[in-house]
Amino acid sequence: MVKFNLLFYTFIILFLGRFSIQWVLYFLNRSHLKRSKDSVPEEFRDIINVERFQKISSYTIESESCQMIHTSVNQGILLILLLSGVLPWWVEIINRFGFGNVTNGLIFFASLGILSTIIRIPFGLYENFSIEARYGFNVMTLRLWFIDLLKGIVISFIIGGLILLILFTLIQKGGELWWLYAWIITGAFELLILWLFPVVIAPLFNKFEPINDQEISDRIKELMERGGLRSGGVFKMDETKRSKHTNAYFTGIGKTKRIVLFDTLLASHPLDEILAILAHEIGHWKKRHIFKQVIFLEALAFLLFWVGAKFLNWHLPYLTFGFKEQVFYVGLFIYGIFLSLIGFFVQPLESAMMRRFETEADRVSYDLIGSVKPLIEALKRLAIDNLENITPHPIYVWYYYSHPPFHERISRLKGFTKKEV
Repeated sequence: MVKFNLLFYTFIILFLGRFSIQWVLYFLNRSHLKRSKDSVPEEFRDIINVERFQKISSYTIESESCQMIHTSVNQGILLILLLSGVLPWWVEIINRFGFGNVTNGLIFFASLGILSTIIRIPFGLYENFSIEARYGFNVMTLRLWFIDLLKGIVISFIIGGLILLILFTLIQKGGELWWLYAWIITGAFELLILWLFPVVIAPLFNKFEPINDQEISDRIKELMERGGLRSGGVFKMDETKRSKHTNAYFTGIGKTKRIVLFDTLLASHPLDEILAILAHEIGHWKKRHIFKQVIFLEALAFLLFWVGAKFLNWHLPYLTFGFKEQVFYVGLFIYGIFLSLIGFFVQPLESAMMRRFETEADRVSYDLIGSVKPLIEALKRLAIDNLENITPHPIYVWYYYSHPPFHERISRLKGFTKKEV
């Protein structure tokens, strides 16, 4: 059973603090949305009427409610597992098989992964085939949904299993500097995955092909040459077989870097808006945003691995949560829980960094296109097509948003030049 000591009370304070802040932010944003549901922001009055705005509000509330309940269920089950003594009992059962700590650790984390997947399934089904379907987004069949789910599980188990296998082996055989070797090897492995993702992993779910419209292709080539993007290219992704949502993103490193445009976006936006969105994604490349994120995350990982090595040798976490022995994979699990809790409280810093990247990419789009109008119109269309919340609460934005709100982005774009718009 758990021991009521300082570490336990610290865990409870962090856990309840996270839970409370999540729900306060959720209700804050929901109340703000309800108060403004009859008042369309000035930037959108030319494209969104009151009826459409109310539909946006309803969709936002339903989607966020589903996500919050899912999050709360996950947290509740985790709390039960930690406080009930189930996990120490499960570890004892695993140890009876005599496979050794590395295999036992893989079984332990795999069982938790399976439990997490089982919990996720009903929420995923409800979100896709109830919420997304009712608002006209979902076009995925139940069969395709389960195929995607199985693919995701297999890939997660392969990649996660390899990382854990490397980590567990180094902990047991790497000596006092295992954490340094683990940081180097797992960092290299993660870079490999980042490099492989666009050309190996993503194509397992979607089809990617060069854009075949000659006019669009020529204009894109011209824009890329102007932006200095010489490798990777621009690809169309077949989102229409799963959803009507529209989007674009930049992915990959080195020669696998590429810009991906949803075919739904290509079908719903005129050419000048597509080029403005493309220029925004080129901006992420020109500003080396993925590289900066990798450097930051690797530096942070160095610190976390060092702290983790100290944590695994500390007997108190095991004692606190009812474990009789200091088993390294249990220590990693507990350490991960504390990192997750602490990470939640520093999330505004990550969100602020990502919003800054988006603003920089918007500026590059303006510089390449020479006008803010296409991107402004594209943002408006993205907002209405995806039923995006265009009136989020400022505190909710500060805490969670990786992109500035649409009205803020439009306002800033207008500030780039006084001669247009």
